[in-house]
Amino acid sequence: MEITPQCVVALTWTLKDTLGEELDVLDEPVEFLVGGGDLLATIEAALQGHAVGDTLQLHIEPEQAFGDFDDQLIFLQPRSQFPAQLAEGMVFEPSALPFPLPEGAPRDALYTVTDVYPDHVVLDANHPLAGIALRIALTVRGVREASEEEIGRGSVGAGFFTIRPQAPGSDSLH
Repeated sequence: MEITPQCVVALTWTLKDTLGEELDVLDEPVEFLVGGGDLLATIEAALQGHAVGDTLQLHIEPEQAFGDFDDQLIFLQPRSQFPAQLAEGMVFEPSALPFPLPEGAPRDALYTVTDVYPDHVVLDANHPLAGIALRIALTVRGVREASEEEIGRGSVGAGFFTIRPQAPGSDSLH
């Protein structure tokens, strides 16, 4: 079966930046809905017409992935507004922040604690891969028809490219 919109594809990959630093590895196949919200449009377009066993090498510029880094999405907040057990790398949904969002702060972003100082905390609302050109070597491990439920949800549920709040110290992007 060839990859077309509204099918499910199982992929393995190695994701690197342009300097060759490994950002993520999927050794075991993970399923994604093609034509939903699971994959970047650039990856979906490149997969079209491929089948099980095919390999692809993609170079994806920031504007085709997670956008350029925006320094307007960096916010300083008083340290006193956070719990004592705060750590770099913690990720907050806007509703979980212990204070109202600053003026102009996006309401649909996740906020990553990038630095903790005695008097203030630095929050970053950029995607963790914003501003980074990506190189991805992927292999198609399976292709199947999507169920009506998967099509209706727009996702198989893996959603690698959807960053969710995570525990401190977790370095997983998926």
